[in-house]
Amino acid sequence: MARTLTAQDRSSLIRLASSLPVGSPERKAILAGLKSAASGGEANVRWKHIFGKAKVSDYAQVYEDAEVSGSAQVSGSAWVSGKARVYGQAKVYGSAKVYGSAKVYDQAKVYGDPGAQVTDNAKVYGNAEVSGIAWVFGDAKVSGNARVYEYAEVSGSAKLYGDAKVYGKANVSDNAKVYGNSEVSGKAKIGGNARIGGTAVILGGVWDGSEGPIMEGRWKAPGVPA
Repeated sequence: MARTLTAQDRSSLIRLASSLPVGSPERKAILAGLKSAASGGEANVRWKHIFGKAKVSDYAQVYEDAEVSGSAQVSGSAWVSGKARVYGQAKVYGSAKVYGSAKVYDQAKVYGDPGAQVTDNAKVYGNAEVSGIAWVFGDAKVSGNARVYEYAEVSGSAKLYGDAKVYGKANVSDNAKVYGNSEVSGKAKIGGNARIGGTAVILGGVWDGSEGPIMEGRWKAPGVPA
């Protein structure tokens, strides 16, 4: 008898699938298996998964205890599962995944191919966007007009807001905050109690807050201007 997949199992498998080439047999097999594991085989059930004026179209699936409501839209090959909530005028499309207890709302967008992911207790709201194969998880919050894209990750209790951008292979975690018109890219790691704001541009290095708030300039690493 096959064992039931846990939320952690699904998270690991989705992450693995996202790392594989689009259209590869391995990726297709993993995604097909995950879809077939949907609770009770039910998906897109009105008044169980879909409420109000919300729309689920194309090959998108909303299943398990997930809900899409308000005027939200889920389309493409996107998935919304676990206890996730998508509402307001939010849009989830492409091959995006929203799961765990994550929330996507207001006019936020989660999209991309192989697909951005929002999971755990993360929140994406305001006019924020998460795209590419970016990953927002933990208790992270992305709001305002902030953007997370390409291979970037935002996790822990990190907050990204204002017009900030995190992209490339950058990582923002712990209690770090990235805001204003700042940009974090490359392989930069922003953690601890780091504060990156204003017009600062971070291109790499490990930042933990001991360097104080960084509000301007272009930096390869702490103390190393670009």
